[in-house]
Amino acid sequence: MSDVMISADGLTKHFGGKTGLFRREALVRAVDGVSLSIRRGETFAIVGESGCGKSTLARLLLRLIEPDAGTVMFDGVDVTRAGPEELRRLRRDIQIVFQDPFSSLNPRMSVGELVGEPIVTHGLARGADVSREVGRMLDLVGLLPMHASRYPHEFSGGQRQRIGIARALASRPKLLLGDEPVSALDVSIRAQIINLLEDLKTELGLTLLLVSHDLGVVRHTSDRVAVMYLGEIVELAPVEALFAAPAHPYTQALLEAIPAQDPSARRDTPLLEGDPPSPTNPPPGCRFNTRCPFAIDVCRSAKPALAELRAGHAVACHRAAEIPARDVLGLVEASAARQRRIALFAEASLSSPPSN
Repeated sequence: MSDVMISADGLTKHFGGKTGLFRREALVRAVDGVSLSIRRGETFAIVGESGCGKSTLARLLLRLIEPDAGTVMFDGVDVTRAGPEELRRLRRDIQIVFQDPFSSLNPRMSVGELVGEPIVTHGLARGADVSREVGRMLDLVGLLPMHASRYPHEFSGGQRQRIGIARALASRPKLLLGDEPVSALDVSIRAQIINLLEDLKTELGLTLLLVSHDLGVVRHTSDRVAVMYLGEIVELAPVEALFAAPAHPYTQALLEAIPAQDPSARRDTPLLEGDPPSPTNPPPGCRFNTRCPFAIDVCRSAKPALAELRAGHAVACHRAAEIPARDVLGLVEASAARQRRIALFAEASLSSPPSN
């Protein structure tokens, strides 16, 4: 059995570009020739600014949207060319937890119906066994079997996300994708949900694909990280290597943007100036050259390839070997530690009896 669970080669998705008699839509290059592989049993994170294409890439991997070019392989099966029946079988092994735990749940269905639907659809249980399996899924995510008769609007945001996780796990998947699974939640709940996903990964032997802009969460949970900018991967490395020695100027800027927990430790280094170029008209050469303080002529004319700088650490930058390292690990560690403290405090508050 291959160590790689899912891989993409030259994955591309453009939106718009249609022309008519009286109008012409701009072509948005959401994902442009992305290649990556995710190993069995690891937690792989995709990070980047809003609009960089990370959520589109995740949906392409699951074929929730159709790619314009490229292939996706899952356990030896070509997902991009799978027929309806084969794709239905793949849906059992690949599941997703969406960003908004309210809009992703049908308000007309009870929790029992929501969690039970994939169990029935994939023929995993029948009759009374469905209810027992629903109860087991709810218990896995920290909810009670009695919650099965209630509806999504009767729960808090964190509880709704737990329901979404239970529904995703009901089909017994091999790969679980979290598309910003905690960004819509309060800070005190975020770390609880992330810790839950980590526990479930270990208990159920899952492979996790995490899409996030929260670098503290990524640092705390991931094994490898891909950094995206304007539809392309600009850096790919093990989490320790990426946060200890980020090689791409964009990755360095992302990490430096983490707020310092100690006011006296705030940096004088300016953040990136200007907005990202429009994905409808990306600049030639390196797409980061319009904001990069290290850009030279070759950066504006030739597109850099994603090449290995060190063992397991790839970067798409003409000057990666020349750019000085930046000490940003302390900021990330402080952010992750703060989230863990908030989570522990919230869990202690929930477990303590109310005072009179």
